[in-house]
Amino acid sequence: MEIVSKNNTATNTYAIEVKFSAEEFDTAINVVYNKQKNRITVPGFRKGKATRKMIETHYGANVFYEEAVNTLYSDKIEDLIEQTGLEVVNIENTEVVEVSKENGVSIKADIITKPEVEVSDYKGISVKKTVKTVTDEAVNEEVDKLRDRVSRMVTVEDRPVQNGDTAVIDFEGFIDGVAFEGGKGEKFPLEIGSHTFIPGFEEQVIGKSVGEDFDVNVKFPEDYQADNLKGKDATFKCKLHEIKAKELPELDDDLVKDVSDKDTVDELKADIREKLAERYKNEANDKCDSEILDNIVENMKAEIPQVMFERRIDEIAREWSARSRISISDYLKYTGLTSEQFRANFREPAERQVKLRLALEKIAELENLEVSADDVNKEYSKLAEDYNMEVENVKNAIPEKTLTQDLKIEKAIDFVKENANIEEVTE
Repeated sequence: MEIVSKNNTATNTYAIEVKFSAEEFDTAINVVYNKQKNRITVPGFRKGKATRKMIETHYGANVFYEEAVNTLYSDKIEDLIEQTGLEVVNIENTEVVEVSKENGVSIKADIITKPEVEVSDYKGISVKKTVKTVTDEAVNEEVDKLRDRVSRMVTVEDRPVQNGDTAVIDFEGFIDGVAFEGGKGEKFPLEIGSHTFIPGFEEQVIGKSVGEDFDVNVKFPEDYQADNLKGKDATFKCKLHEIKAKELPELDDDLVKDVSDKDTVDELKADIREKLAERYKNEANDKCDSEILDNIVENMKAEIPQVMFERRIDEIAREWSARSRISISDYLKYTGLTSEQFRANFREPAERQVKLRLALEKIAELENLEVSADDVNKEYSKLAEDYNMEVENVKNAIPEKTLTQDLKIEKAIDFVKENANIEEVTE
């Protein structure tokens, strides 16, 4: 394989012409012949017994050309990228310009490269790290959450509905005096304050008593999912059958032993206070780190090829699909979204991530940050332990070059954070 020409035709774009010799082409044809011969029928021969020359005579000299060109290209693409000496992002507009047994194969293509990146003011970034103080109120809220998890529902008979109650109701909806489909329910448990029903409904149930018949007058939102109900005034005729309220258990040492590994209320509150302090600290660190990285993105300059953003969107979408356990095609079918609308959800984070990585790669280069073989081996061992895999299997899954680059990015992040001016304040 020979690169005949390589010309910079636009920003981040090179036009190249590649030539494969007649010998390379003939070798590729032989490979294709050996793959396909058992599936090719030639009159007078059993499948697999016809020679290459016989097949070419019967079906034409170029019978294997297309597949041979594809084989050459796919087998040699990595060598091609290496020979260009470019940081290749994508290969586009591939065109076969000549195919012959005498001259071999010539291919033209456009090489899209990584952009030139400028970064500035990445040392001495000034940020405030605000750490919240753990208050008694916050501790008590966490205690109440524990009590809520072991609460029970009790029937209330001596008062009307209050916010937070569950009202068991019959209802039927009418528009202009006519009942509409889907607007009826019997003995439905409606939690008041949950905003389960359309705005204004639950508030009108408050104050009603068991056995009472009453009307609820509401207006459907303009963006309601049912077109025939959007923006319409409706009246729901309701009957209240039962009121249920959540009863929280008394906070005492016996409850603490039941819901935690602590023995007393004081021990539980002390443990909650400690965990809240750790959570607030981590939240402050994460927010501080994010502001530092945002600053790097704001102070980087590059003309980034659109294909880099699109590829990152592809990756985020695949990650989303794996987490959600639903294929993207099924999700589009169920929601009615177009592919473009779906991908638009990921565009902003994808663009930020691409810009940030490019900036950090440049910082690593400027600061001569290096990753040792020991660093790589330790990371492979850590990943193997995290995912309960053999180290060799991890190495097969993650190429050393990829892991090395990721570790270099981490070193760049650490470098920027270590050189930042962080003012810690307490909220």
